[in-house]
Amino acid sequence: MSNKAARLMVQGTSSNVGKSVLAAAFCRIFYQEGYKVCPFKAQNMALNSFITTSGGEMGRAQVVQAQAAGVEPEVRMNPILLKPTGHTGSQIVIMGKAQGTMSARDYHGEYQRQTWPIVQEALHVLLEENEVVIIEGAGSPAEVNLKQNDIVNMRVALEGQVPVLLVADIDRGGALASVVGTLELVEPEERAMVRGIILNKFRGDIALLQPALDFLEEKTGIPVVGVVPYFDHFRIPEEDSVVLEERGMDSTLFPQNCLDIAVIRLPYLSNFTDFDPLMDEPDVTLRYVKNIEEWGNPDLVIVPGSKNTLADLRFLWESGLGEKLQAYWKEESPLIGICGGYQMLGRVVRDPLHTESDLEEIKGLGILPIETEFALEKHTVQSRGTVIADALFLQKCKGEAIQGYEIHMGRSSSEGAPLFEIQGQDTLYGDGVQAGSALGTYLHGLFDNDALRTALIEWLWERRGEKRALTRSPSQAAIREQAFNELAELVRNSVDLKKIRKIMGLESEWSM
Repeated sequence: MSNKAARLMVQGTSSNVGKSVLAAAFCRIFYQEGYKVCPFKAQNMALNSFITTSGGEMGRAQVVQAQAAGVEPEVRMNPILLKPTGHTGSQIVIMGKAQGTMSARDYHGEYQRQTWPIVQEALHVLLEENEVVIIEGAGSPAEVNLKQNDIVNMRVALEGQVPVLLVADIDRGGALASVVGTLELVEPEERAMVRGIILNKFRGDIALLQPALDFLEEKTGIPVVGVVPYFDHFRIPEEDSVVLEERGMDSTLFPQNCLDIAVIRLPYLSNFTDFDPLMDEPDVTLRYVKNIEEWGNPDLVIVPGSKNTLADLRFLWESGLGEKLQAYWKEESPLIGICGGYQMLGRVVRDPLHTESDLEEIKGLGILPIETEFALEKHTVQSRGTVIADALFLQKCKGEAIQGYEIHMGRSSSEGAPLFEIQGQDTLYGDGVQAGSALGTYLHGLFDNDALRTALIEWLWERRGEKRALTRSPSQAAIREQAFNELAELVRNSVDLKKIRKIMGLESEWSM
């Protein structure tokens, strides 16, 4: 095989059709076949991000795809990341480093055009260094209002001469029309890059779908290379917060033999994948709460991270959830704040330079003894350390190693003893604080630590006056690998891989 990678691009007829998950599936399939595989997405808009070993910030979807490909995530896989801070603006992250906040109007113009050389360089370097590159598009290539400055869909396909698979979500309805309409709206040279169609999230008897497949191929002249069934018996980490709408369930519907953990559904909630490990626990139900009416009777409440801490703190006060959290804590009920949630549980949050919003200062919930002030420089680092506190559930895992990542603009001063000792580049430093039944930390990925998560769940059962039935929690690493392998098997059996390999120009024993 030449030193130029075989390549494949997954584009969609709209957002949330399953592009990210299908790209992860192809990453795992070709990784299983022995290729050196790498994912790529030129520009990603998401509040779920990750910090690489070099301290760069990138979209979580490409991290998941890198894990599926068996490689270490790096920022070239996602050179441009947009993190919404409001309805019309986003923080711009280029090659892992925050560049400031910009309105959509200002970004989608000359500034976006200036980022194209960065995308080009990252794309071509990855094509040189790998044997297979799986590329993901964003939204739809037919969004005519955005096409002039496109740096993520067909411009990438044409730049890298990457064959495109067009994906439609058949579960939401209108899939045939969305495929035909998309192909009608793109330019002729862009349409020529589309070499296959995939219908995703199919439920039912595929024999009944055959007339529709025949219609699509006859109408477009492009082969349908796969019909991927809807699945929910295993889970691949999601990036789009649309999935959270399905998780705001009524706690009265939960089985009585499960813990009820409630996460506050902040308007600018970020990094909600922090809580996926809790969802994997068989004796835990996890739900998202948007108002007091959904509160129920939780065993634990978590205030998550936020991309606009001051605005989300104002939401807590205006919705009544702020006072509800204070009352819950005064009842000595368990409460955890992560990153922005940690800051909100403190006494005050200040933003004198307006790094996140127009607000300069807002009163915190006054639960934790910390004060936070934002600065221009973002702290982004992977963190490794040790549990040093013995408060609450931490007494069960004191001395255990932990790891996670930090991604925050604010610096918090605390009056309390730290929960964790973190090994920095040059020094040790403390993180987190506890007050009564509440604790907070800057560590994202906290619940990925198996020993800590097990300690928390056992402690919550003991607070109920019961002993946990399970002796241990499932390993997150093992769950992730099993899910990737099951996803690869599902997609392998649902698409014409021989045809896809031919589209990619792969010459190997696998295509014989």
